[in-house]
Amino acid sequence: MKLSVIIVSYNVKYHLEQCIRSVQKASEGIEVDIWVVDNASSDCSVEYLQALFPDIHFICNKENVGFSRANNQAIQASNGEYVLLLNPDTIVAEDTLKGCVEFLDAHPQVGATGVRMLNADGTFAPESRRGVPTPFTSFCKMTGISSLFSKSRVFGRYYMKYLDENEANPVEVLSGAFNMLRRKALDQIGFLDESFFMYGEDIDLSYRMLTGGWQNYYLPYNILHYKGESTNKSSFRYVHVFYNAMLIFFNKHFGRKYLFVGYLIRLAVVGRAMLDMLIRVLNKFLPEKEQKVPYMRFDLHKTSVAEMLSALRNQKPCKNERRAEVETLSYDGTMLIRHSEVLPLK
Repeated sequence: MKLSVIIVSYNVKYHLEQCIRSVQKASEGIEVDIWVVDNASSDCSVEYLQALFPDIHFICNKENVGFSRANNQAIQASNGEYVLLLNPDTIVAEDTLKGCVEFLDAHPQVGATGVRMLNADGTFAPESRRGVPTPFTSFCKMTGISSLFSKSRVFGRYYMKYLDENEANPVEVLSGAFNMLRRKALDQIGFLDESFFMYGEDIDLSYRMLTGGWQNYYLPYNILHYKGESTNKSSFRYVHVFYNAMLIFFNKHFGRKYLFVGYLIRLAVVGRAMLDMLIRVLNKFLPEKEQKVPYMRFDLHKTSVAEMLSALRNQKPCKNERRAEVETLSYDGTMLIRHSEVLPLK
């Protein structure tokens, strides 16, 4: 098997359906098997998807075992030369898988590739490539210095905005939303660290890839990433899990070497988490401003993903107007996927 695609799912069956359809289209000419690991969804995801995709491998967990452990289950069960970790709330362009596979074939020193992720309005997602959150890089990120000097190779290293998003470049950290890995490299450095329940495992994996002597590469192939469809980012649980993952990473790789700095980083992380939670609480009591979001509707029966993403990227909204977000029809024609909503069609 050339490529094993692994998707961990939790209560996002309609987005996952679109994701799988796009992967199938993008897999033409490549020997691919698809693995879906369901973390005890309550929306009947498995029953719904098994009927549509009888050839896909399903692993059904009786409880939510977390992102890292779920991916490891499928990595161990699959046998592809390359392994793609893919979020369910993504749509893959037709040339993306082939382009990444060909790049890995041609560059044996590269252990992992990521791609250009686009937000729902077609803008570039900066987390497509990042720097390792060393103590200094983390300090710049949490204090806002990296935002002030985003193009600086010293202060703006977290999001690496000094790199051209349209060019292939070696980077330090790739997103877990799309991470194509060389199995040989995985066998050497180990699978995902299951200490990370969710978030942070992609940073840890990318860092271990580098310390293991491999390269991580960003490639300018496109996917759409809705972001956050499987997680409510306004919840206290999200804040706790996200910042706890940052602490796990720091303690694992830098805790002993930077003992004093470690205390400052831990204090900063806890303070940032408390600030985020406070802002979320205050927002609940503030009156919401109604903002009409323009949508561009696409029927993926008739329009390629590449055409859809091109239209989103190239749109030019008028002054003071928001960019239009993507609105796509599911393949059975009965449900409408609108960014963070699933609505019945009338």
